[in-house]
Amino acid sequence: MEATVANPLGTKPIRGLIWKFAIPGIITQLVSSIHNIADQVFIGQAIGDLGVAATNIAFPLVSITLSVAALIGMGGASRFSIFLGQKDFDKAGRVLGNAVSLLLIIGVLLSAGTFIFLKPLLYLFGATELIMPYAVDYARIISIGLVLGILSTGLAYFIRADGSPTYSSIVLLSGAVFNIVFDPIFLFGFDMGIPGVALATVLGQLLSTVLAVIYLLKRFKCVKFSFRIMRLRFDAIRAITSLGFAAFTTHVLMTIVQIVLMNGLRHYGAMSHYGSEIAIAASGAVGKVSLVFFSGIIGIGQGCQPIYGYNMGSRQYDRVKETFLKALRYSLTISTCAFIVFQIFPRQIMSLFGSDDPLFYEFATRYMRTYLFMMFLHPLQPITSTFCTSVGKANLGFWMAVIRQGLLLTPFLIIFPLLWGIDGLLFAAPVSDGIAAFVFSYVGFRQVKALNRLQAEKEALPEPESVGDVIAENRADGAI
Repeated sequence: MEATVANPLGTKPIRGLIWKFAIPGIITQLVSSIHNIADQVFIGQAIGDLGVAATNIAFPLVSITLSVAALIGMGGASRFSIFLGQKDFDKAGRVLGNAVSLLLIIGVLLSAGTFIFLKPLLYLFGATELIMPYAVDYARIISIGLVLGILSTGLAYFIRADGSPTYSSIVLLSGAVFNIVFDPIFLFGFDMGIPGVALATVLGQLLSTVLAVIYLLKRFKCVKFSFRIMRLRFDAIRAITSLGFAAFTTHVLMTIVQIVLMNGLRHYGAMSHYGSEIAIAASGAVGKVSLVFFSGIIGIGQGCQPIYGYNMGSRQYDRVKETFLKALRYSLTISTCAFIVFQIFPRQIMSLFGSDDPLFYEFATRYMRTYLFMMFLHPLQPITSTFCTSVGKANLGFWMAVIRQGLLLTPFLIIFPLLWGIDGLLFAAPVSDGIAAFVFSYVGFRQVKALNRLQAEKEALPEPESVGDVIAENRADGAI
């Protein structure tokens, strides 16, 4: 296959490229976060704290969607970008086609499995007897749309890697905007209750999927899509999943953390004067608000992915390093501003959710100030992990994903409450973040040194035997 347009990723100034690819992603994440908050606000006003808690209990279903989309979408798009940098358009096309097949197959299986085993899953996620009826009404409809969320989100990674970050954002924005508009219509106008909120979400995902498929079939630039390239090949699947596994692991561990946290809040909340339902509702509200501030970090990380991959594939290591350092600088600035806002205005922020229970505000304020106390260091993990994955270092990206969520936060969420009750759940996150920050800083420093070495070797030996040989030495096994 031949490229139909020149790719600017290897020539344009890095700062401009980062913002060109990041701003649409930031806007997408921001609107998506606002949509999640809008859900909570509308439900809180119409149903109350139990409705808010129900959507929080069902949140692992969203995490599952994101994890599969990251495994196939981010992993495939990273490999796709590397092959574009190597000018190997045949392999890039096979990666795209196999990724589409995997998104469809896994999405259908997850939708069916979740629908069948819904109640046991919700209890595993931390539902109480009071929350369960609302959670079932909400999650039953959400489970039907899992395949749509997986497909649209996964394809958005490839659309961004194809050089169309704006259209990628439109794909995801369309669903979020639809949801924000139709939430109150279904909830209040049609008096559908919490199922109406879920229906608006699924219809929004359907709209996003339609737009993504239109781009895939009609507008893809770097390679030509055909159903022939969707035939599954083991080498292509291995290439995709090897680079997507780190992002997948991050989302899976986030889901595990969410489940452990909700169950901890259910148990230790019942032992406190707050009660289980207040603790779960307040925790979820804080989590939804924090996603607004993390939108910038997520957008920057995703926006840099095609820049990393293309320039690594074309052996422009100085551009890879510059992108990584700028991504860290920009994201740390955003997270520091978010930390200041969260520490100063927690009560005012929580008032958005319309609760009339003083205990809700008391616990939410404590939760926000304590659980997110080290949030200014959060970008170190996603930026470093995304960097490692995007340049082909799958194993290192995997361990970057595991350290904070798997090796630190999850065990601390289990151990600390045994010592300090519900306060132990709040202390677990800042302790984990502080320890992890040292590890990520060290890894980042090592990666910068490695890029300096590669650039020096390239300048000393400008004509290596092949680009593939150079790339193979600096990425994990699994290329097609």
